[in-house]
Amino acid sequence: MMSAAAERQGKHVVQSSAPSPISELNERSREIFRLIVDSYVQTGEPVGSRTLSRLLGQNLSPATIRNVMADLEEAGLLFSPHTSAGRLPTEAGLRLFVHGLLEIGNLAETERQNIESLCAARGKSLSQALEEATSALSGLSHCAGMVVVPKQERPLKHIEFVSLGPGRALVVLVTEDGMVENRVIEVPLGIPPATLISAGNYLNARLVGRTIEEAKTDIEDEVGSHKAQLDALTSKIVEMGLASWAGGDGNNALIVRGQSKLLGDVTALADLERLRTLFEMLETKETVLRLLDASKKAEGVQIFIGAESHLFGVTGCSIIIAPYQNSREQIIGAIGVIGPTRINYARIIPMVDYTAKMIGRIIG
Repeated sequence: MMSAAAERQGKHVVQSSAPSPISELNERSREIFRLIVDSYVQTGEPVGSRTLSRLLGQNLSPATIRNVMADLEEAGLLFSPHTSAGRLPTEAGLRLFVHGLLEIGNLAETERQNIESLCAARGKSLSQALEEATSALSGLSHCAGMVVVPKQERPLKHIEFVSLGPGRALVVLVTEDGMVENRVIEVPLGIPPATLISAGNYLNARLVGRTIEEAKTDIEDEVGSHKAQLDALTSKIVEMGLASWAGGDGNNALIVRGQSKLLGDVTALADLERLRTLFEMLETKETVLRLLDASKKAEGVQIFIGAESHLFGVTGCSIIIAPYQNSREQIIGAIGVIGPTRINYARIIPMVDYTAKMIGRIIG
């Protein structure tokens, strides 16, 4: 893990699987390409040769710049919208820029302090701290913030089964730190209240002070071998109560905040349709698993741009995401932002990186 001193110095690990033809561009081509991307990130508008000639402040004629732009377009790094003679970066060009030319800035001290104060866990559950960190990241980045929340594994204080009517019961779990979680389960019709009470008493005697994962195997073995003095119906309720919290990454949840910020760049119905698709994808468990899987594949910040993203490629968005770890240095979740392809990568990459590290400190 990165030391606090390294974090303060603004060092960031950025994962890249992109090729590096940047090295094949001469200095003039690199500078023109960089200016086009910088302008696109700031304005979203195409840039023409005359504008670039003024920005460069060199003795390069618009005709010379047009020749360079044509070469960059032939290389697949730029394209010309039909409404303008200027150029915009392609998604491949953006990826090349981010991994080859981008100069990642350091966070301002005020930004670091904002993230630290908003991530502070005093008096909050982990879920609350993560939710506030996500809202803070959304506000600071002007993008939608998202976080994959790990399955809760806290020592328990109390478990109770509450009848909800024919065939349904509520399982209530209270953790030692005061967090309450509920699950609705299906139970056999006509089950007597005494059976739910017996199941709760049995689990309380074996779960209090332990996590479900710690106690689950012991309880299942005891019930399976009939060592527990339980009737068949009570044993079934015990098993169903445990099963409601069972599973691995499937119990991870995705918190998204600031979706409205994605509407800022919407200019056409096609853009609205892509956003609708994105919002639908953010609601699925598959998306949670894919985000977590992506974060586990490499250490540090990862960047997925537009259609090249295997996460939300159809939506034409960019994702900047970083994993966070528990005290055993295991990756248990990820936090990041999702926004248009012209987001301010230089500013947001260190922001996501630092927020992930702050969450790791809270968990640790």
